[in-house]
Amino acid sequence: MLRLTLFEVFLRGIPEAFLIIIAVHVFSNTAINIKKLIISSTIFLIVGSLIRMLPIQYGVHTILVIVVGILLTVNICKIGIIKSIQANLMSLILEFICEGANVYIIKYVFKENIMYLISKPTLKILYGVPSLLIFTTIISIYYFYITRMKKLKGVIDGETI
Repeated sequence: MLRLTLFEVFLRGIPEAFLIIIAVHVFSNTAINIKKLIISSTIFLIVGSLIRMLPIQYGVHTILVIVVGILLTVNICKIGIIKSIQANLMSLILEFICEGANVYIIKYVFKENIMYLISKPTLKILYGVPSLLIFTTIISIYYFYITRMKKLKGVIDGETI
């Protein structure tokens, strides 16, 4: 069971839920509808938090969260099933890579005790911010790269922008 305080849900869960749904849109190359983004992110946050409280093996909750993300992005955001599966997997793998890089830096560069940090909700949130910023940066760079490539393709094909 992964216990989350209400403090953690608000300061870490809300931004993370929105970022994951946005990342799915970016990776699936679909337009973002703000209303659908808010609805799907809110449901994703609530269901994801409830899944984390289940007394199940570590890792199983991740699979369940991926399934919930796929169901939400297919049914609410109207992203195709194949694109949704690919984009959800890419988003969560990228998030895990960002988290892993953050933990590596905290443990080996700053020489902090990870077990102590994750036992304190405030420190866990504070030390988790860099991974969210890295995740946001990568998603933003990818989004702007894709947008730029679309514009260049339009210029090459002779379309007006």
